[in-house]
Amino acid sequence: MERRRMKAVRSDEKLAVTPFVLATDLDGTLLGGREDDRSRLFSLLRARSPEQLLIFVSGRGLETVLPVLNDPLVPRPDYVIADVGATVVHGTDLAPVDPILSGIAGAWPGTHQVLTALARFPELQRQTVPQERRCSFFLDPALRLDPDLLRTVKALDCDLVRSAGRYLDVLPHGVSKGSTLRALLRHLALDAACVVTAGDTLNDLSMLEAEWRSVVVGGAEEALTERLRDREGVYHARAPGAGGILEGLERLGVLASRQPDRPVEHSGADPDVGSQLVMVYHRLPYDEVRDGARTTRRRPRSPNGILPTLLGFFAGGRPGHWVAWSHQESRAPEGFESEVPVDREHYPRLTAARVALTRQDVDLFYKRFSKEAFWPIIFSFPGRVVFHHDHWAHFVEVNRLFAERAAAVAGPGAIVWVHDYNLWLVPGHLRQLRPDLRIGFFHHTAFPPSDVFNIIPWYREIVGSLVQCDYIGFHIPRYVENFADVVRSRGPARTLARESCAPRFVTYGCALGVDVMTTALEVNGRRVGLGAHPVGIDVRRIRELLERPEARERMREIRTGLRGRRCVLSIARLDYVKGPLEKLAAFERLLERHPELHGEVELVKVVTPAAPGMETYRATSEKVDQAVGRINGRFGRIDWTPVRYFKRALPFDEVLAYYAVADVAWITPLRDGLNLVAKEYVAAKGVTDDHGVLVLSEFAGAAVELFGALLTNPYDTERMEEDLLRALTMSSEERRERTRRLFDIVRVHDIHRWGREFLRAVAGD
Repeated sequence: MERRRMKAVRSDEKLAVTPFVLATDLDGTLLGGREDDRSRLFSLLRARSPEQLLIFVSGRGLETVLPVLNDPLVPRPDYVIADVGATVVHGTDLAPVDPILSGIAGAWPGTHQVLTALARFPELQRQTVPQERRCSFFLDPALRLDPDLLRTVKALDCDLVRSAGRYLDVLPHGVSKGSTLRALLRHLALDAACVVTAGDTLNDLSMLEAEWRSVVVGGAEEALTERLRDREGVYHARAPGAGGILEGLERLGVLASRQPDRPVEHSGADPDVGSQLVMVYHRLPYDEVRDGARTTRRRPRSPNGILPTLLGFFAGGRPGHWVAWSHQESRAPEGFESEVPVDREHYPRLTAARVALTRQDVDLFYKRFSKEAFWPIIFSFPGRVVFHHDHWAHFVEVNRLFAERAAAVAGPGAIVWVHDYNLWLVPGHLRQLRPDLRIGFFHHTAFPPSDVFNIIPWYREIVGSLVQCDYIGFHIPRYVENFADVVRSRGPARTLARESCAPRFVTYGCALGVDVMTTALEVNGRRVGLGAHPVGIDVRRIRELLERPEARERMREIRTGLRGRRCVLSIARLDYVKGPLEKLAAFERLLERHPELHGEVELVKVVTPAAPGMETYRATSEKVDQAVGRINGRFGRIDWTPVRYFKRALPFDEVLAYYAVADVAWITPLRDGLNLVAKEYVAAKGVTDDHGVLVLSEFAGAAVELFGALLTNPYDTERMEEDLLRALTMSSEERRERTRRLFDIVRVHDIHRWGREFLRAVAGD
């Protein structure tokens, strides 16, 4: 029999090594009670032997049981009985258990027939929940059941089950939780003597008053407790929910031992120092350079301002760990040090907790699968997606390795900050390993609408992992709302809090605007905080770099090379998402329609090539090369090249000099999570007391934050051309005012503020 296994939290407890079946209700029972009791029980059940079965027996419809099945904390059941006994399926693949389910379906007169017959009873209000082979209603608890209603249900050859005073279920005659459980046990040739059932409401009565042992958990419905008060073989627990199940299993002798809880072992810093901070990021805060058998370090070549900001949290001797991959020859290389100091001088108590991955691991996990399966979905290009189930298995494994490293180094109650989509599954694994941790996740890319995200075959598992976080941050409110919709599409989720997006964000003024944002959800009894935190930039660093004499000299050289021509600057990675071909088409149209601009305007196009091995970008690169060649061939002159094309990563100092000189920054991605280039351009103009025009795609996340940008639609070539022309002909007064507004936003909401506010949100301050 197949069973999906998940690594369990360490525990000294074991189930008795005998054939054993636990058949349990979900809401109020297995999923109820204290969190520490749930964690302890789930750990035991995940570690059960193949002879020990777990059966979920729920009043929910199967559709609303699915989120529980995909919750990484909840042990996977061997079988699921849903719809108050009217559905029975295998827990692994949800295949029907026949002939049991066929027999139930044959006894059901049909939903339409039942609703038609009961339409004359206005006191019944149908429940709007997923349901199969049953009809569920609300009834005012103060009302008695109408005898005519009972006769009508009987005439349909159905039974009526009332629970919690106000719920009514019409079921096929003879079908109940208890009857379907008996049929399943007969189908599996299992002895009732090895069965323990658990429940908390009257619709659990049929499986609790049977011939096997049963547990009524604490806080159960009073009517259920009264019916079973003196029944032999029924244990009435004091503890609610999962705690009651544990109490009953101990009293019934199913637990082999009971020892005091012991703390989870970890190698983190001294807990007396306070809550430790653990960063989980795919890359180290330094580059490792291999020279034969020797590994040296150097500062990252990327101008990414996030790494220095995250490092800043460990300044002043704050203890912590940074979990990231390290390229190795194997996953268990000889002499590999999993923990090494990051920088003894500046961050004396920060340790790199390295995950040994081979280059093949990284190529498959990051460069291929993440970019082929997730990147097109994240940016709403489903036509480019490629799914491989074996690649998904590898992705799961790598995420598990990251989670295990974080669990091993985090101190008690530590904050663990997980970064970006390639580590989506870390929170689920981590919560399972270390329930005591406070987990925050920041999504550095866009997040698509539910009808796009749910194309991913494993979206339930991904969302099941993410909702184990205490707090999840996105760049802008639209992505928050998209995520909340995905969670709701996966299963029941209650909105706990919402807030207005104005005046911090544009609401109705661009494609990604939204007026109200969800800030907290309740999912499976857990509170998940949500928020919008656009990443900022380091304005102070940009000011320091541009004030250097060599920067000013480079700016003079660029201006001299332009010879008075206006400069339109475009800087982006080589990526179809950035819309490079659409931009070139619009620029070509501008030159066609406005010959007066020939020799007067230059497009400086800087394209950072994709990392080696990312084959998905090869075709885009070739098409961009062809388009640049065509434009320069059509319009170029001996003394003028319309498109100056840099197909390489320029040093950040060089990029800043171009920012400071450019008249227009033309930032027009088809989709973008945020876009820091736009903010860097604004900062360069602001610190040099110059003014320019930012033409920004309204599909870039930054568009809802940067009041003062000239928004454009990159899917509309004519609109792109018109907006660029407007930027080139804009009055100096308007350019100055737009730059002033934009610089105020970028200066106040910088990278340091982003980090502080996100960490406070994770901590619950």
